[in-house]
Amino acid sequence: MKPEVVTVTVKAVMPTPNGCAVFLGNEAKTFVIYVDHSVGNAIQMTLDGVKKERPLTHDLIGSIMLGLDTQLDHIVINDAKEGTFFARILLRMENELGKKIIEIDARPSDSIVLALQQKRPLYVARAVFDAAEDYTEVLRQMRQQKADEPPETED
Repeated sequence: MKPEVVTVTVKAVMPTPNGCAVFLGNEAKTFVIYVDHSVGNAIQMTLDGVKKERPLTHDLIGSIMLGLDTQLDHIVINDAKEGTFFARILLRMENELGKKIIEIDARPSDSIVLALQQKRPLYVARAVFDAAEDYTEVLRQMRQQKADEPPETED
């Protein structure tokens, strides 16, 4: 029996005319989620380890979780309908009263930023992964095209 979820990583973030394409996948397959520019930039900045002068919304959420002694356990991209993906953030709380898992509905883009910041796993429901179009070859061609471009020069 196949596992209910598939582990994925962010393979690339590429600008598009209307936002950014976030390529997610593993060795078997790559698929795309389209996000707005601000969240695409937040994902790329997190991947690049960019330090920000002021906290962005995702940084604020991370600070709130730290203050509440809550850890992000993992995120799951759990559904897709008509090209729109849906996700769940799973938080873990543990204190003198016991342990608790909290599941929160969220946009995949925001969930991805938080998971990257907290160095936590990204999962995709097996049904969503299997149904998503494979962009592995498209990403390979885009990377090849970028590598073949001459470097920009300043005038």
